[in-house]
Amino acid sequence: MFINFWYVAGLAEEISDQPLKRRMLGQDFVLFRDSQGKAHCLSNTCVHRGGSLAGGKVKGDCVQCPYHGWQFDGDGVCQRIPSLGAHAKIPARTRVDAYPTQERFGLVFAFLGDLPEAERPPMLTIPDEEYGPEGPREGWAATIQSFEWAFDYKRSMENGIDPAHNEFVHPTHGFSGANDDYTMPAPELDETEWGSGFMQQRMAPPLAEKKMREASGREGDAVITAGTGHHGPANIWTYIHPTPEILIHQYLYETPVDDSNTRLYLVNLRNFMIDGGDDARIKERNEVVALQDREILLRMHPVQTPDTNNHEFFVGADSPIARYREFLKDWEARGWRIDSDQVEKNRKKVAYAIPCPARREHKGWVLDSIPLRPGSDAADRAKPASQAG
Repeated sequence: MFINFWYVAGLAEEISDQPLKRRMLGQDFVLFRDSQGKAHCLSNTCVHRGGSLAGGKVKGDCVQCPYHGWQFDGDGVCQRIPSLGAHAKIPARTRVDAYPTQERFGLVFAFLGDLPEAERPPMLTIPDEEYGPEGPREGWAATIQSFEWAFDYKRSMENGIDPAHNEFVHPTHGFSGANDDYTMPAPELDETEWGSGFMQQRMAPPLAEKKMREASGREGDAVITAGTGHHGPANIWTYIHPTPEILIHQYLYETPVDDSNTRLYLVNLRNFMIDGGDDARIKERNEVVALQDREILLRMHPVQTPDTNNHEFFVGADSPIARYREFLKDWEARGWRIDSDQVEKNRKKVAYAIPCPARREHKGWVLDSIPLRPGSDAADRAKPASQAG
């Protein structure tokens, strides 16, 4: 798992003026909205005696610890220690880690890391022509679904960018191996600073539902254009174009709960069947496909993606997965990978916090910053991911 990226902390609709506990990257956080409705994300551990802030309440613009009533604002600054009296000076060291948030696409994102704003990797965005500040643009419809399943997020990411699995895992995407002429050559990858992906043409069976067949204007097998790619360690975009006029654009935001559990948020955009009455049908189809992937991923061995490729035999179609793993190595070289073994070793006796940007501005924090795997030298860590290593 990696710090210094944007992760979805929750659906916008589930974050309110009641504290919400949320686990990400193996650590606990508290989410809440202040009196102005702004969403905040703080480390969940009260620096006084280890109370769970999410078990408390929101008072004005602060979350109040249920143990001794200490109050922390959205920047993590302690505003009140009741036992010291109403007008007591609050020691600066009492702050908790607070993380930048953005609310977009019906989701609340949190930047879980300590990079200053100018150095942060961008989040995976939905193009403005599809989704604007007020919601889907004219001619587009959107649905949002979330799932939480017991598999390693990296296994899920690699499944999402794997062009060869569709033939055998998804009956609506391929022919279940019945076509003896089936091949899947290595796709040609396009790269950005933070990921890679591809578009290709492939043969697909008829669309499953009559209404979708009618919308696409095709009945039988057809060559479609489709592609996918990753952005950062935990985001995937997928474009499916059954015809040049019919477009399905999916944006999958994966949030590692821990090394073995993943929360997934799927934002699905489409430019057909845009009547709201079709949303349930679209969501049902998306869930069927997601469950097909889940059945594969729950049985993967080992559970986690290997640190090297030596114990898996790659072929040409696996090139997107191989490139994804190279990006992960680049980000590990920057010193951004959490040392999960060290965290687990100390789980019962040490409360860690994902370092927040304020740690670069203030010293003297109560909680230890989460252990990270050693990176390479500072020069390598300063390079863009596309140049590192």
